[in-house]
Amino acid sequence: MSMLLVLLGTGATAGADPTDPDGPGNQSLRAKLDAAARAYNDAKGRLDASHARQGELQQKIETTGQRLTQLDAEVGPIAAAAYRGSRLRVSTVLLGGASGTMLHDAATVSYLAERDDREIRALVAARKDYTDQKTALDNEVKLQEQQLAEMEKRTQDAQRALGNPGAGAGVGGAQRASAAPAPRNADGSWPAESCSVKDPTTSGCLTPRTLHALQEARAAGFTHYTACFRSGGGGEHPKGRACDFSANATTFVNARAAGADKTYGDQLAAWFIANSDRLGVLYVIWYKQIWFPGLGWRAYTSGDGTPAGDHYNHVHLSVH
Repeated sequence: MSMLLVLLGTGATAGADPTDPDGPGNQSLRAKLDAAARAYNDAKGRLDASHARQGELQQKIETTGQRLTQLDAEVGPIAAAAYRGSRLRVSTVLLGGASGTMLHDAATVSYLAERDDREIRALVAARKDYTDQKTALDNEVKLQEQQLAEMEKRTQDAQRALGNPGAGAGVGGAQRASAAPAPRNADGSWPAESCSVKDPTTSGCLTPRTLHALQEARAAGFTHYTACFRSGGGGEHPKGRACDFSANATTFVNARAAGADKTYGDQLAAWFIANSDRLGVLYVIWYKQIWFPGLGWRAYTSGDGTPAGDHYNHVHLSVH
């Protein structure tokens, strides 16, 4: 339903359809960006998880290597003695020992033999651990190479989908990553989610991860008018995976954001980017620019010439 409001003190009219601030848009573009960004984010998540495992493995390898050095020093004399034939044998002690010391000598030799065997077994186990850890580390490096190649491919896919636009300009300055991380799979990828939780901004639904992003933005102080779910059309909104954050505090204004509203939009867009890894951000559109992971800001050439369609009046967030 259309809505024509005059904001006191501004003289600007509200958007013709506040339930669809993105304008007609380009659904084919959105679908391509969605596929590219989802694959990129999963690859990056697996890469980050692999780097963490690599760090743990390197620490284990260092610790195991130190243990190997220690055990080599302990087992070396045992091996040398065995080679020279100078290790005492229980039979020798029993045959040559006096009756009063026989049991004591036998127990001593048995203890030494057990100790030697224990140290040799520990050395063998440590060498196996070291080899296994090195193999695991090599596998992590191969996995990282695969994920980097996947990220590069998906970045190129997004670049082509956008029509190879020129680089954009960063906005909002350096924002701090302050959002609580959303849950990931064990391998670092994002779990699949459905539109299963109530959208507090509409009568629709959101994925848990999108609701989390909305709540974290609110907690960070970004409380201007927001609309997330809407039925019909393409893109992520009908799937509960997108929100439109108005630059204006109370509605979508049918004009380019300026002054404090522009500053708000700049800071919000920059905050989403700073927290993209924690929130599972697919892309951000603001002020005729689009931010894509791996690409950074690019000119947004798929708008319709209106403040809404070119995203001059709101920040669009799509979530994995």
